[in-house]
Amino acid sequence: MASKKNNARKLSPTQRRDLDIEIGFLEGLVRRDGRCLEALQMLGDDYTRRGRFKDGLGIDRQLTSLRPDDPLVHYNLACSFSLTRQFAEAADALRRAIACGYRDFKWLRRDPDLASLRKHSLFQNLREEIPGLDSEPR
Repeated sequence: MASKKNNARKLSPTQRRDLDIEIGFLEGLVRRDGRCLEALQMLGDDYTRRGRFKDGLGIDRQLTSLRPDDPLVHYNLACSFSLTRQFAEAADALRRAIACGYRDFKWLRRDPDLASLRKHSLFQNLREEIPGLDSEPR
């Protein structure tokens, strides 16, 4: 599973329509099988692309219950918390992602989904706590 990428560019009307169709399809799949990891992952990513951050957060919470030791699932949860401005929860989810083995610190330092968290004092605490997080310039 790839980490979320909050696409900063605006979607065209056609892209919004296509994304909404895909979301509707994936929502139907998830209603029928709430344990289908691929559908959940795609739906969470699509919600984020569509700006439906609270819906994406709900999906990420569901994924953490299904994959409690998956570092990328916890990383995506941190992204969703950051996008919904829940910074303490975002920092905790990042700690858990790193404890589970997440090590793409280069991406973490530039991921647009974490931009708000990186501006928060809690991120400075993370930089002091986690070896390797600040190994390259910001």
